[in-house]
Amino acid sequence: MCGICGFLASDPARAVDLAGDLVGVRRMAAALAHRGPDAEGFYHDGPVALGHRRLSIIDLSPEGNQPIANEDGSVVAVVNGEIYNFAELRAGLERHGHRFRSRSDSEVLVHLYEEQGPDCVTALRGMFAFALWDARARRLVIGRDRVGKKPLYYAARPEGFWFASELQALWRALPEKPEADLEAIDQYLTLQYVPAPRTAFQGIHKLPAAHQLIVTPGGTPVVRRYWQLDFTPYPGPPIREAEAVAEVRSLIEEAVRIRRVADVPVGAFLSGGIDSSTVVALLARESSQPVKTFSISFPATDHSEAVFARMVAERYGTDHEELTVTPDMVNVLPELVRRYGEPFADASAVPTYYLSEMTRRKVVVALSGDGGDEAFAGYHRYSLERVSRALLRLPGVVRVPFQRLIANLPGGGLRPAREFGAHLAEPAPDRYLYLLAHFTQSDKEQLVGPALREQLARNTVAADFARLLASSHATDPVNQLLDLDVQTYLQDDILTKVDIASMAHALEVRAPFVDHVLLEHVARLPGKLKLRGLRGKYILRQAVRDLVPREIRERRKKGFSLPLGRWMREDLADMSRDLLTGAKTRSRGLFNPLAVERLLDEHKAGVNHGVRLWNLLVLELWYREFVDSRAA
Repeated sequence: MCGICGFLASDPARAVDLAGDLVGVRRMAAALAHRGPDAEGFYHDGPVALGHRRLSIIDLSPEGNQPIANEDGSVVAVVNGEIYNFAELRAGLERHGHRFRSRSDSEVLVHLYEEQGPDCVTALRGMFAFALWDARARRLVIGRDRVGKKPLYYAARPEGFWFASELQALWRALPEKPEADLEAIDQYLTLQYVPAPRTAFQGIHKLPAAHQLIVTPGGTPVVRRYWQLDFTPYPGPPIREAEAVAEVRSLIEEAVRIRRVADVPVGAFLSGGIDSSTVVALLARESSQPVKTFSISFPATDHSEAVFARMVAERYGTDHEELTVTPDMVNVLPELVRRYGEPFADASAVPTYYLSEMTRRKVVVALSGDGGDEAFAGYHRYSLERVSRALLRLPGVVRVPFQRLIANLPGGGLRPAREFGAHLAEPAPDRYLYLLAHFTQSDKEQLVGPALREQLARNTVAADFARLLASSHATDPVNQLLDLDVQTYLQDDILTKVDIASMAHALEVRAPFVDHVLLEHVARLPGKLKLRGLRGKYILRQAVRDLVPREIRERRKKGFSLPLGRWMREDLADMSRDLLTGAKTRSRGLFNPLAVERLLDEHKAGVNHGVRLWNLLVLELWYREFVDSRAA
């Protein structure tokens, strides 16, 4: 696990300016030092410069340092991540006469590229982002893993093409700081993140998951998709449940097994849910020593999760550490805003940040249960969407009064239920979006100021959701929603959250449930094997019956219990009011000041607007860190 960065000059005739371009690359590498504290390396030749920060995981020797080249130096690469099938790939390459200088998994990339060219990315099984300079063809090839575990950002500018593992690092290197992208801000208000390929900055892009980009000096970057998760049902007679259960179990076991390989200590996050419990159980069965497991909680929250984590730790004899943290919210929130580089309002980044800090004291690699919900339909919203379809089949004389009853439920905590009832009859993309949105379209009509009015009218999130659902090969509604979430929420929220929060502490997190071979099989299974009635993860619960205690298998999903309402009412109350009602914020014209003050006042009075106020506070802190500094 590492940090990568680089620059390709627009003028093919000029060499990299060592006093300018290379300084920019070094500045990016310095901003990525937390991702790779073990070594630093640079390469420059003609119009290209590459930088690398190394976190040593496999082959701890200097021979594994990067940039790394083939035998004659004509192919040079920097790689972030892990290639889990590197041993098999290496054996085949050695049979073809390739010579290796290290035992590193990353070195297979340059030799595989010699054999297969850019298509070599399809042979890789792992989590990765890479940049490769082909000196003979004079082209830069960058790529990202299939589900987006490892990030990559880029900017094509007049002076050349820049890229980096983190947005904040790329921003620091650009000679001219970019302006905010207001359409991206509008999308953020809805989703709590900016979806790929956009970022919150004009002219800076995310390379989407499962995509490659090829660019030559002075050329236009060409982006292509090399893989897409296929939800087409298996042909022939319906798959027998017992057969499906056995295959799922086998693939999960394999996904965990190949993620154990490391030359450094390996542990696991343990939340007490079925996903992390499954990973820990399989790790423990394969380990000769007690597995190190880690859990975290906050005061004044429901601590039931810790009880279930201890249950698994005791069953498998893990070396378990549990920490209750009183977070310094006034300081940690601005720190997280700086780390993410763009507004990102998934509040579970806070516990992930503290959990990673604790875990890194004992291990360098940790396995997690991330991706289990998107693979096996674990979120409540899949059940609600099934309910909505059932209700829409009822006669109007029955359905309409029921809708009105739900839409008029009292209390702030029932707001999602009210939205569900009020928008039941809308098209599926819009209906699903109402289950996700921090600020719905109607919320934003009251909230936004003149600067965001044009973006509000476009409603691009709803259009993107409709396009993705329409293009899905899935034939049942559950799999259609899973297809949508894998392409949006999984890569741009869940995996982004974990990558930035963990790498802030130089901790590599591996997620067996996003193994693409496992996902490819599960995607093609019928939705009824994932969502049985209104219970998600049916086939997963069947596949791990002997591994995970019944109390964990059968209990309802529960996310991390965060006291977000209390934070916004107490810890962050003064900061929120000062920032969100201040002159600087008003002058931006993004929001109606009266609407913001109403949210603050209602929250103080007991109506829970914690999630939405958090969203606005993160946005304002980002503006002050990255946009106001541009003017300065």
